Amino acid sequence: MKTVVFDLDGTLADTSGDLISAANACFRDMGAGDMLDPATDAGTALRGGRAMLRLGIERMGKPSDDPLIDEYYDALLYHYARDIDTHTRLYDGAMDAVTELKARGYIVAVCTNKPEGLARTLLTQLGVLDAFAAMLGADTLPVRKPDPEHLFETVRRAGGNPAQCVLVGDTATDRDTSKAAGVASILVTFGPAGGDMAGLAPEALLNKYSDLPDLVEQLLGKV
Repeated sequence: MKTVVFDLDGTLADTSGDLISAANACFRDMGAGDMLDPATDAGTALRGGRAMLRLGIERMGKPSDDPLIDEYYDALLYHYARDIDTHTRLYDGAMDAVTELKARGYIVAVCTNKPEGLARTLLTQLGVLDAFAAMLGADTLPVRKPDPEHLFETVRRAGGNPAQCVLVGDTATDRDTSKAAGVASILVTFGPAGGDMAGLAPEALLNKYSDLPDLVEQLLGKV
């Protein structure tokens, strides 16, 4: 079966606001106040917890390898889990596109570098977890994106054929994953790093979700 695999943060949903809130809670615990701006640091938020901690700590005048990054990582996850969907929203048309893809016979799944427990909680809170045939997180396997096995195992667990899938994402990590897997990628242009996606030379760019089903058919063919 042909499968469409979605990244989560920055692809299906804009999670940056809640991620930055969690990081700022850590910086306040350090006595430094809010170090990240939701409006300008969203791109960093979608690169993960350590990237946010590193940026804030650098702004505090500390080195980028300061042990505070590891020391506060679990605290960041705690703060994030506590308020995981306060600001988060699904991108316009995302679930309509998922519904249409399923109607056309494609399997849909999620492959994310967010810890699995947090990803499941978020998708459940958003009311969409059951829409996907499989969902693998950063700690589901011993490897994660850009290792292609993370993508392949997501497709297998969804009931699909790893050789017949496409990855929808929003970062260089997603593009590197698709290259390593030898499959096509579709990168979204509406996330925080959307302006940089063309430079990664994906097989397709997605400007709005209503275009996704036809793009998938162009890349994978009809089911």
